[in-house]
Amino acid sequence: MTDSRETEARPAPTTDSSRGSPVPQSPGPGRQSGMLRSTAVFSAMTLVSRVAGYLRDWLQASMFGAGPAVSAFVVAYRIPNYLRRIFAEGSFSSAFVPVLSELKQKGDKEALQDFLDHVAGALLAVVVMISGLGMLLAPWIAKLFLAFASDEAGTVPLAAEMLRITFPYLVFISMTALAGAVLNTFKQFGLPALAPVLHNLMVIAAMLGLAGYLEVPEKALAWGVLAAGIAQLLVLWPAMGRLGLRPRFRLNFRHEGVRRVFKLMLPTIFSSSVAQVNLLVGTVFASLLVPAAQAWLYYSDRLTELPLGLFGVAIGTVILPQLSRHHADADTEGYSRSLDWGLRVVMLVGTPAALGLALLAEPLTASLFRYGEFTVEDTRMVGYALTAMSVGIPTFMLSKVLLPAFYARQDTRTPMRAAVITVVVNVVLTVALVTPLWAADVPYAHVGIAAATALAGVLNAALLWRYLRRQGLYVAGPGWGTWLLRIAVGLVVMAVAVLAVREWVGEWTRLAILWRWIWLLVAVGAGALAYGATLLAMGLRPRHLRH
Repeated sequence: MTDSRETEARPAPTTDSSRGSPVPQSPGPGRQSGMLRSTAVFSAMTLVSRVAGYLRDWLQASMFGAGPAVSAFVVAYRIPNYLRRIFAEGSFSSAFVPVLSELKQKGDKEALQDFLDHVAGALLAVVVMISGLGMLLAPWIAKLFLAFASDEAGTVPLAAEMLRITFPYLVFISMTALAGAVLNTFKQFGLPALAPVLHNLMVIAAMLGLAGYLEVPEKALAWGVLAAGIAQLLVLWPAMGRLGLRPRFRLNFRHEGVRRVFKLMLPTIFSSSVAQVNLLVGTVFASLLVPAAQAWLYYSDRLTELPLGLFGVAIGTVILPQLSRHHADADTEGYSRSLDWGLRVVMLVGTPAALGLALLAEPLTASLFRYGEFTVEDTRMVGYALTAMSVGIPTFMLSKVLLPAFYARQDTRTPMRAAVITVVVNVVLTVALVTPLWAADVPYAHVGIAAATALAGVLNAALLWRYLRRQGLYVAGPGWGTWLLRIAVGLVVMAVAVLAVREWVGEWTRLAILWRWIWLLVAVGAGALAYGATLLAMGLRPRHLRH
């Protein structure tokens, strides 16, 4: 099935008179502008979701703090959430979208529908089986990821109880991701990006409506996660149907399309979810530390997800169908230019985001979470972890753009090699950084886990870049030196502005709530204004983002 809007907008191919065949066209400014608009839409919808996510985390921190029960929920949520990265928008989408895009380009609606029917049936069967096993083996899974937790805290049995509630979430969110991938392929990015708002709203509703009736109030978080998966599916599934594509669940693992997707998926299980694997490694090591360490790392991770979701995931989601289309058309120039555009935008927005989080880690944490049960010590410890984690933000975002460059060509083995190396290095770094801090009984030993995750992210992006260049898939466009110089000078001016505000304010946790927010907005605004003004003064213009 073809998208009529896309067909109308696509220029007629020129013809090589010597061969009489169409010649692929390189993407002009209009194509790049389209990606910019799609990224802007995705980012805007994601921003709404992140605001709702902040309200969720603020309420969670205020009601429950960072105690053992919250750490139990972190484990119970993180495990099915990691599996979501495999069977939902991570590995599955990375393998599914290129094949779906190829069938869409061919215009054979019957073949596309047959492919969708069988993939939907196979995916549903797999996630139902895994969810059932997860619920059955919940006590052993909880013990595995809380291997060093003290029995006195009761974290392990509570995590097992919550796992039985959260595991079915995998089924609903995987079907939601299938619908979202189809919508993205047909250039409908808004609703899939907005759907996670429902996740946050359902968890908020569960905390407000259920917590007071449960023996362990924190269990409301787990019930909210399950409700969130159901709500998102109810929104996206009908939207997919409006495209004229209603999957009829057909189970045949030998179907050519199913075998092709699953074959592509297997190597991406590591490569598309390196950050999540590293978080799981950190979860195990965090159980060696104080019970609150899990929660401290959770809140710092939530804050780093803001720029990743707004920009990294947005650009990666938008660019994958575009790169797949260029590959299907054998348009190597367009492929390279689209990738070059994505890398430039990531550097432009990712580096100031990382610097801002590092400079404002404690003020941000104090303003967002320092309420109710969330103590001054919790604020400081989350700030330390956030500072360490922010080092890896630009490279986390780069990986979101570099991975689609391989997946669009249906090459999943190369990223897998990078992922395996990254995870091994992450384990080594975690042991090397955390062990001496733990042995010395340092209260901020969890920072070693955050630092190891960030450094592993740097390595992963570097490896992907090296493999990409080695295969000759990307040729850097002109002007990179000037582009990076502008960014570097902008970062220096931004740092001066932010540090000046911090020095003026002093200790953030001593401020009243209203003044925390006022000064935080002043600091963020000063940094953004300084960065943007410097870029403009050095000649950067909005049109440069479209070419």
